[in-house]
Amino acid sequence: MRLAFMGTPDFAVPSLAELIASGHEIVAVYSQPPRPKGRGQKLTPSPVHALAETMGLPVFTPESMKAQDSIAAFQSLDLDAACVVAYGQILKAEVLDAPRLGCFNLHGSLLPRWRGAAPIQRAIMAGDAQTGVQIMQMGVGLDEGPILLTERMDIRAEDTAATLSERMSHVGAGLWPRALAAIERGSVTPSDQVGEPTYAKKITPAEARIDWTRPAAEVDAHIRGLSPFPGAWFEAPSDTGPVRVKALLSALADGSGAPGETLDDALTVACGTGAVRLIRVQREGKAAQSADEMLRGFALPTGTVLG
Repeated sequence: MRLAFMGTPDFAVPSLAELIASGHEIVAVYSQPPRPKGRGQKLTPSPVHALAETMGLPVFTPESMKAQDSIAAFQSLDLDAACVVAYGQILKAEVLDAPRLGCFNLHGSLLPRWRGAAPIQRAIMAGDAQTGVQIMQMGVGLDEGPILLTERMDIRAEDTAATLSERMSHVGAGLWPRALAAIERGSVTPSDQVGEPTYAKKITPAEARIDWTRPAAEVDAHIRGLSPFPGAWFEAPSDTGPVRVKALLSALADGSGAPGETLDDALTVACGTGAVRLIRVQREGKAAQSADEMLRGFALPTGTVLG
C-alpha cells in the first residue's frame, strides 16, 4: 500500500519500523518540527524524524497541519492510507478524507476509556488493572472512531509510564500488518466504542506534587504514572532549606504514621492510610539514583516529615 506515516515520540518508532519491514511504500513521514533540547538547546529532530532520515524516507515537519498549504501537500500524495501514532496535531476533515481508504490511529488505551493526550499515564494513575492498544478509524471527534483491532494488556504492579509505554509500543506496532491487510481486502468490520468515555487530559506540572495524605495505593499509582516525566515530587528538609526530590519508582509497603513521615532508613513513607517504599529517586540537580544511594549522601532520619 502507498502510505504516509504520522508520528513523533519514541512510542511511535516501533510502528514506523514495522511498516518499513512489512514492505509497504511509505511515501511521506510527518512529524513535529525539531525542538530545542539539552543544555545547548540545540534543535533536535523527533525520534520518528530521526529514524525516517536514517531509512532515507522523506520527512515533513509542518508547524500546523491546519494550514492550507500543508493540507494541499498531503492531498497531493495520492495515498491509500495514513498510519498515525502519537503525531501531536489535530487533523482536519480534509486531511482525514485525503487517503483512498482513510486515516488510522494506534491509540494506547481501551477506548472509550482514556480518550485524549495522556492515556498511558492516566490509566496507571487511576489504578487500572488492564489497558490495551487499539487501531481505530480516525474521524473529526477526539478518539471517537470505530475500532478495528484490539490487544489487551495487564498493568503490572511495578509498571511506570515509561515501562508500560515501551511494552505497548511494540505490541501496537505488531497490529499494523494485520490491520492494513484487512483494510486493503475490505474484510475488516469496525466495532463501535461501547461504554462511558473518560478523558486523559494532558499532564500538568501543578498535579505532580505528591499528596502524602492520600491512601498508599493512590500515592504509588501517582508516582509510577508520572515516571519519568514530569516526575512526581516532594520536598525533603535539609540544612540549607527544602530540597525537591522526584520519586521515580515506588511500591506498597507495610507501616503507618503521620502522612509524609519516614518510617525507616529505607525511605518507607507513611501515607493517609498505609505506606509506600521509594525505590528510585532524583534530587534536584542530580542524576536519578536508588533510594539507598541517595540516603548515603543525604540524611533523612526516621521520623523526618516530607513535604
